Amino acid sequence: MTMSDPLGDMLTRIRNAQMRGTSKVSSPASKVRGWVLDVLKDEGYILGYLRMEKQGEHPEFDIELKYYDGAPVITEIKRVSKPGRRVYQGVNELPHVHNGLGISIVSTPKGIMSDSRARDENVGGEVLCSVY
Repeated sequence: MTMSDPLGDMLTRIRNAQMRGTSKVSSPASKVRGWVLDVLKDEGYILGYLRMEKQGEHPEFDIELKYYDGAPVITEIKRVSKPGRRVYQGVNELPHVHNGLGISIVSTPKGIMSDSRARDENVGGEVLCSVY
């Protein structure tokens, strides 16, 4: 079965795992998902992730979720640009998530990065998701 929104699927898996209070969640591996997980790790929203490859199966990411005093660090993770409606923003139009307390993950010509780094690099692009 094909999946129409693989990134949205990974974000939903993270959201559901944090609602259940689990420490790890797995998701099928891809380059884009790995780059988004790199941004989440660099910004401190997850502890980390590992790429697991088993013989005869598709590779997966094992994502370690982060909690603080028993509450998940990610309060909300939401897909912005969807397959049916792509959202592109210039560098001056990039959204400030919760007045700078959250981040937007942006796909730019220089790679996938957080909104603050995209402003520093002076580049806009497709707003993939927002996290706070």
